[in-house]
Amino acid sequence: MKEALLYDKLHDSNVVLCRMCAHRCRIPDGSRGKCAVRENRGGMLYSLVYGRLCASNIDPIEKKPLFHFLPGSHSLSIACVGCNFTCLHCQNSSISQFPKGHEFDGLTGDAVSPAHVVEGAIRGGCKSISYTYTEPTIYMEYALDCAIMAKEKGIKNVFVSNGYMTAESAGLIIPYLDADNIDLKGDDEFYKTVCGGRVKPVKDTIILMKERGVWVEVTTLIIPGLNDSGETLKSIAGFIKSVDESIPWHVTSFHPMYKILDRPATPADTLKRAYRIGIDAGLKYVYEGNVPGSSGENTYCPSCKELLIERYGFSISRNLLKEGKCPKCEGTIDGIWQ
Repeated sequence: MKEALLYDKLHDSNVVLCRMCAHRCRIPDGSRGKCAVRENRGGMLYSLVYGRLCASNIDPIEKKPLFHFLPGSHSLSIACVGCNFTCLHCQNSSISQFPKGHEFDGLTGDAVSPAHVVEGAIRGGCKSISYTYTEPTIYMEYALDCAIMAKEKGIKNVFVSNGYMTAESAGLIIPYLDADNIDLKGDDEFYKTVCGGRVKPVKDTIILMKERGVWVEVTTLIIPGLNDSGETLKSIAGFIKSVDESIPWHVTSFHPMYKILDRPATPADTLKRAYRIGIDAGLKYVYEGNVPGSSGENTYCPSCKELLIERYGFSISRNLLKEGKCPKCEGTIDGIWQ
């Protein structure tokens, strides 16, 4: 176990206030927060998953998805069990929800030190480490130690996150974080009924990450009948535009899973409609995801519309960018390219 960061002991009791995520759980002695991996023992809060990897893979960076961050590179992707959300459509529910449905002793996963994580990234020829698959905020102590060591070795750090952070927890990781793909899942009602959260903290995190110089991309998984209305999609696109028109927006296809099995996969026409909503809202880069072979996967110059990066799924078939510029009109394409 590892003593947690960002918690306060309340009054003279053994109740603690966890400030790691936006739930700000008040946790009595012997209990755990909503993530189920942060436990109060005698008035001290502990992370039960520090250094316990439940997943470790080398992925293309496009899988995160990040399309404007070191395209064609590989990222060592790691995770610990647990999540501060209870999304009914979670594609990784077997690990994200594991501590909530089992007699969890905190020892699930392989014991791997931060030094060994960084060494693994170097051996694998990875340019970055991605903290992904589950929610990295709830294993922040481990992610932070890995990120500090990675930065020292010239390896970049990536969060793939639901964004349900506090300003305090974001402030811990931002000095070491290079990119963050944040889900913006829907409106507040969607967050309350489907995810077990609220939308405002997510928007606040997107704003803060962008203001502090982290490269941000946003993903919305579109579920038929739940968050696919024109009003919802226009609201999401408008919010992104209000933060920065250069933030790429990934509108991705849902497939039935976990507890949402009664909805069909997202029709291609819905993704195309979302794509058009993003472009009409003034976003410079919008992508259709989970549909290999669609032209919506490609990067085009927002000025002259020249095809710059051609993709198929998570692979790049052509990259015509020259030092981050369009070879035709020499316009600058936003992103981290080297």
